[in-house]
Amino acid sequence: MWQKALENAIAKTRRNIERFGDQFPHVSKEDKYLLNPNTDWTNGFWSGILWLCYEYSGDEIFRNAARKTVDSFRNRLDHHINLDHHDIGFLYSLSSKAQWMIERDPKAKELTLAAADVFMKRWRPEMEILQAWGPEGNEQNGGRIIIDCLLNLPLLYWAYEVTGNQQYLEAAISQADKTRRFIVRGDDSSYHTFYFNQTTGEAIRGGTHQGYEDGSTWTRGQAWGIYGFVLSYYYTKNPLYLETSVRMAKYFIERLPKDHVVYWDFDAPVTPDTKRDSSASAITVCGLHELLKYLPENHPEKAFLQEGMEKSMHGLVKSYSTISEPDAQGLIKRGSYSVRSGNSPDDFVIWGDYYYLEALMRLDNGHKGYWYDRPQGMSE
Repeated sequence: MWQKALENAIAKTRRNIERFGDQFPHVSKEDKYLLNPNTDWTNGFWSGILWLCYEYSGDEIFRNAARKTVDSFRNRLDHHINLDHHDIGFLYSLSSKAQWMIERDPKAKELTLAAADVFMKRWRPEMEILQAWGPEGNEQNGGRIIIDCLLNLPLLYWAYEVTGNQQYLEAAISQADKTRRFIVRGDDSSYHTFYFNQTTGEAIRGGTHQGYEDGSTWTRGQAWGIYGFVLSYYYTKNPLYLETSVRMAKYFIERLPKDHVVYWDFDAPVTPDTKRDSSASAITVCGLHELLKYLPENHPEKAFLQEGMEKSMHGLVKSYSTISEPDAQGLIKRGSYSVRSGNSPDDFVIWGDYYYLEALMRLDNGHKGYWYDRPQGMSE
């Protein structure tokens, strides 16, 4: 039932290859993607879109374009271009790791492991966290974690499984545990960020960078939590991660608006001008699809979560996709980068397009994205 939407997304991506050339799409302005030469945290999502399109269609045009992006990511790592942040997982899981999963190219595996080592430079042993942004010791960001990091952790889990190096695993588990303890609130909502004392590791306070206010729940952050915790469950089998994903998912679905695509923050006042974040709903659909695989049929929330996933996906396709706009560059409208700062608050965002396409692939043929993979010779 999702074939029309998939075919439409693939046709748009084919046209975008020529439009974008060697550049990478980020967010849009006046319905056209702003491009960069692989310098932003979002560039891996374009690679992931290309690999998904190749796997669905088998068309070499997508594989050739995806391989070129991996070459660009190799150059980015070699020259350490804007890698002083935790989004290394977003960059390399969807580019070189995806290539490894699809083609078993040993050079792609080597590049991905090198990226994991760059990510590990974010580890701060005094606090037992992976610092989100900025240099070590930075006054503003030195002790900060953010919920987005949960989707970067699969790079470290994967690196552990490939190498057996416990340091990758221990860092990922510590980060997931800290996020669960300090970012997820008692009512199953979430902070965007949390601060720790850089010397003692003492917890200081929760806050936000993207949300409506420090105590609100930024919907994309909640979505990262839903998907991120279930991926940590996949790798560790820690039932607390699965439970947390279920709780956060229930909170999310209980607050869906009538068209089933969320506003940018659950606590922002709703007016005719309140911005949406279609990317948050797309991420959540992917997370719910993964989550439902691990819940027994008699789980008390399974039917509710299943219905919420289906309603969210139908809402995205019906009211937010660009199916009826053949010349559109983006796949889903009304994504928000940062409503708080006025930065692309109601536009195409490349991560929204990626997760929308991953969600379609999941629902159409059971694709699992590029967040986990078992090395050859290991059973899943």
